[in-house]
Amino acid sequence: MTTDLHDHGDGALEPHDLGLQHDLNELSEQRGRAWGRRGLLGLMGGIGVAAVAGCADDSGTPSGSSSASSSAAVPPAGGPMGDDSGVDVADGEIPEETAGPYPGDGSNGPNVLRESGIVRSDIRASFGTATGVAGGVPTKVRLRVYDLSGDDITPLAGAAIYLWHCDREGRYSMYSEGVTEENYLRGVQEADDDGWLEFTTIFPACYAGRWPHLHFEVYESVAKATTAENKLRTSQLALPKDVCDEVYDNVEGYEQSVTNLSQLTLESDGIFSDGYSLQLAKVTGSVDEGFTATLNVPV
Repeated sequence: MTTDLHDHGDGALEPHDLGLQHDLNELSEQRGRAWGRRGLLGLMGGIGVAAVAGCADDSGTPSGSSSASSSAAVPPAGGPMGDDSGVDVADGEIPEETAGPYPGDGSNGPNVLRESGIVRSDIRASFGTATGVAGGVPTKVRLRVYDLSGDDITPLAGAAIYLWHCDREGRYSMYSEGVTEENYLRGVQEADDDGWLEFTTIFPACYAGRWPHLHFEVYESVAKATTAENKLRTSQLALPKDVCDEVYDNVEGYEQSVTNLSQLTLESDGIFSDGYSLQLAKVTGSVDEGFTATLNVPV
């Protein structure tokens, strides 16, 4: 992987210069204007907290078929769990969680957020000089970001989410043995005017000791999404047991996930044991058609 940094002659390095800046320019042209964190205050006044807590309605399901592999899901190599940001979380907001040991956001080793190409919707393939592709059941992840800090509950237009998770074998790109040179299943997307954003990915494994989940960080904007120091919230999305059973019991390559999941419950998971109602995604679809996981992200 390469990091696009440019020396302006004064020794200062700009992380987006000639790299992510190119991505930002393209986004700016597509949107026509930049939105701040409070860009739509008042647009949806009167919506109650209960309306945005937990799962949202979704539209459409992806198509595609699963890929086969004989690799078994194994827990990633050991490492520090990562630091919580210490963010104060108000009632109704998405809980603050650890980023875990494999965030790839600069807080524990490599920083993929400074790479040109990280702003993308389809995160199944690696980018840059890496060429790996994550196999598994196609899954769309639809997130809607809300701002709960003011008097009204409003979509957080222009916010950015960095999403990452393990592959079908339970490995995290950039960290786990065999995929340290890959950067798949990591990406950043910008929320539209209604707070929506979407990723195309694969259904993750259940590795030993953790309930099936996806990690994400919320940022004020894509321009801010270059380092973990700028994040507004770190959280995790949980996947429903019935959907996990459907995938793991019927798709080649997920066999070890069957055993791992049988030893866990959401109540015994180290992250979700203190409550998961705001983090449990609504999932529709099937193994043959692919799945769509939808979650509201109020911050």
